Amino acid sequence: MRLRYTVLLSSAFAGFAGTAHAQPPAEAPTDQAASAPAADTGADTTEEEIVVTGYAGSLRQSINIKRNANAVVDAISAEDIGKFPDRNVAESLSHIPGVSIDRRFGEGEKVAILGTDPALNRMLLDGHGLASADWGGNDNDPSSRTFNYSLLAPELVDRLEVYKSPEARIEEGSLGGTVIVRTRRPLELEANSVFASAGYSYNDRAEKGSFRGSGLYSWRNASETIGVLIAGTYDKQQMVRSGVEFFGYDNANGTGSPFLTTNAAGERVLKNPDAVITGGTLADLDKAASPFGINYAYFQQQRERASVAGTLQAKPTSELTLTLQGLHIDGNYNNYSQSMYTIPGAWTGDVLQSATISNGVVTGASFGAATGQSAQLDTLVRHTKLKTDNINLYADWEGEGGATFSLAAGWSKATGGRNPEYLFNVQTRLPFSYAITPTSAEVNFIGDLTDPANYFTNPNNNPATIEGSPVLVGGAPLVAAQIGGLDYSVTTDRDLFGGFDAVVPIGGFFTQFRTGVRYTDHVNRVDARGINTYLQQSLLGSQLGVETLATPGGVFSGTGASGTATQYLNLPEQSVIDILANAINSPLADKIGASTRVKERVAASYVQFDFESGGLRGNIGGRLVYTKDESSYALTLPTPADPNPRPVPTTTSTDYLRFLPTLNIAYEIDPKLIVRGAVARVISRPRYQDLAASITQNDITFDAGGGNPNLKPYESTNYEVTAEYYPRPGALLSVELYRRDISNYIITTRREGVTLFNSLTGRLEDRYSVSQPINGGTAKVNGILLNGQAELWGGFGIQANYAYQDSSTSTDLDTTEILNLPYLSKHSVNIIPYFERGPFQARLSYNYRSSYFRTIGRLGSQEMVAPYHQLDLSAAFKVNENVTLTVNAQNLLDETYLQYSGTRDRPSAFYKNGRTFLASLSFRM
Repeated sequence: MRLRYTVLLSSAFAGFAGTAHAQPPAEAPTDQAASAPAADTGADTTEEEIVVTGYAGSLRQSINIKRNANAVVDAISAEDIGKFPDRNVAESLSHIPGVSIDRRFGEGEKVAILGTDPALNRMLLDGHGLASADWGGNDNDPSSRTFNYSLLAPELVDRLEVYKSPEARIEEGSLGGTVIVRTRRPLELEANSVFASAGYSYNDRAEKGSFRGSGLYSWRNASETIGVLIAGTYDKQQMVRSGVEFFGYDNANGTGSPFLTTNAAGERVLKNPDAVITGGTLADLDKAASPFGINYAYFQQQRERASVAGTLQAKPTSELTLTLQGLHIDGNYNNYSQSMYTIPGAWTGDVLQSATISNGVVTGASFGAATGQSAQLDTLVRHTKLKTDNINLYADWEGEGGATFSLAAGWSKATGGRNPEYLFNVQTRLPFSYAITPTSAEVNFIGDLTDPANYFTNPNNNPATIEGSPVLVGGAPLVAAQIGGLDYSVTTDRDLFGGFDAVVPIGGFFTQFRTGVRYTDHVNRVDARGINTYLQQSLLGSQLGVETLATPGGVFSGTGASGTATQYLNLPEQSVIDILANAINSPLADKIGASTRVKERVAASYVQFDFESGGLRGNIGGRLVYTKDESSYALTLPTPADPNPRPVPTTTSTDYLRFLPTLNIAYEIDPKLIVRGAVARVISRPRYQDLAASITQNDITFDAGGGNPNLKPYESTNYEVTAEYYPRPGALLSVELYRRDISNYIITTRREGVTLFNSLTGRLEDRYSVSQPINGGTAKVNGILLNGQAELWGGFGIQANYAYQDSSTSTDLDTTEILNLPYLSKHSVNIIPYFERGPFQARLSYNYRSSYFRTIGRLGSQEMVAPYHQLDLSAAFKVNENVTLTVNAQNLLDETYLQYSGTRDRPSAFYKNGRTFLASLSFRM
């Protein structure tokens, strides 16, 4: 397989090399900014300048930005007003060497840069961070300081700049790199510029389609002193994701199988002595890992996004420009998740009938009817409204001598989360069997899983409490069984900033001096409250008094899931809501223990000197940053004497001061060859949820976790060395070497056998695994990036890049292991051939990334993602000068997102998200 990618890349780069000395094609000779001066041969070398537009033109603009920058920068430019190369900003960023995205939910949402977690990189909108919130179902959520790029309409973007080496003038906070999103301004556009589009998208797994549209109008007066731009977008997507999930592995370390017990003589024996073992002995079974849970997950989501952006500019004098920008984004991410799962060891270990062992894993087993439950159906109806508002004001003054002074201030606020999430579950006792391979799962039940009469609600009545207080019904304490509830968990992210930047030209080697100050006040808050829902008598699924259905046939086709578990009881969303409404509901209460608040204030100042002499140019400077964090949370610590205590509100404050020097050097050996070097000290602040120390727990998987308000920032010394060859306009060959030397790396410690109160069983359990983040690790990331692009002949062109990235980690803690850095693939490849001639344009985008570590999952599972391929197609036909017809297809390979626990013989998830097709008609003038 790796040979295949090597051959593909070798062929691609051979094509680039072949164009290095070839004559430019007749259609696209030179553009002034990108071409090198011709040598003085005494002959007339004057060429007519031809303007290249469209996709090739946008690539040339991106090359020019990279070439003229003092730092190590890659860029993506829009082809025209409202025409960004991809319909998702994250997808576009993934074409840049060293940038990758995770497609867990189909479309790219977060980006990893140069082998670092998305949470450790920043997105700046026109120079400053934007408040962000997420929909509550993504485990890499907004409190990780990253940004959900799917919310940002590409029609609003002029260009993206990825700074892999920082400059002192750029806001701190990124370990891998910083993405700066540049939006359009009306005084930079022609008067009465208009763009409008309408389209229809269809997902073949959801078997549904939706309308999308966008529009932009920009005006400026004849004297170019006043300009107005307004833009709006609407996008709706229907998503269906189905697959199998494994909740980690029982006995992953071989310390004792859940199918065995210890008898009075101290011997390990089967809980069911009649069980038959194949593929090994009793001792082998006791050492073998087995799936803690096997879940057939059916996820449906409607993503509806609308945005409005406006920019007002005024130029009261020739030196002063005032700019007011506003952005409003509304996102509806409502979704419904149904999970039919079994937990073999905990629920049916005593009725094991047979077990098959292979390579240290129980790959198959069968079970009799359970005494309690054999499986459970969880339904989660999640209502999520995302909202982002942003207002920025800029005042830019430019003197005749080139001096500039800029004032900037802004406010942004984002909200999102579960508001509410309706949770309801029923159980079954049906006998079942399972068989798993690295890429498949088969679960068969004896009995009809679609029959509501085979399900029942929780039969275990217990005294009902919420955070230490008894639930009162009619003035009396309630004794009942919890069947679900409503969970409200809303994240509010608010950012307020102000500051100035100044540039003063100076003579000699140092061409200009830059300085600036910025103050930021940021608050990330989670407000949680909830309602617990109870029944005092267990009901069959057929007695719930609501409409019941069966999971549609074919939902799990192609995912690797098979067996009778692919079709089970399906409750419509309204049925779930009605069941909860008609049961006993506790009073609405704030959940103090799940509510957190982190207030962060940052004061930063910088100085930077730009220099240039002959072929040498660059900048040197430093940034002084003071950060103060105030974390508010609640602690709930059960003890035998007080098994269900009330949460105790707590506040912890920390602060730190860091000086962050930077140096960027570029040397132009000749007009076609540039080498660069950069070194910088950088920081990335901890995730907000890591700074909040409240403990949350899962009473089914016995996982618990909390934050640490005393965390220090990640710190790193970053190194970059590049060589860039520009043989002719539209062509580039480059090699980039980089290193990230990270200290204060935040790692997760895990304590086993911790005693916590289990609300489902109503008693203390000493089985919990509790994790907590600490600063205890170091990491080194090294990489080499190869990049090439060229306009070939006859309208054909190609982009290709390859990234090799590796990391090493270490810790001084004997009991803590840290793994390969999250989201780092050793190998990633992009190959993008394109054709553009006359009115027709087509582009094929292929992306491959090798396996990567994603996160620590349930029971300490080391969640890895298998190699992933993505193939997309885009084609456009220009009907006339104003009208263009475009078609796009994403995920043509219908790739399976496959996740495993440490090794491939322990699968942890298979998902299918389906292919998406889009057709649109656009108008420009």
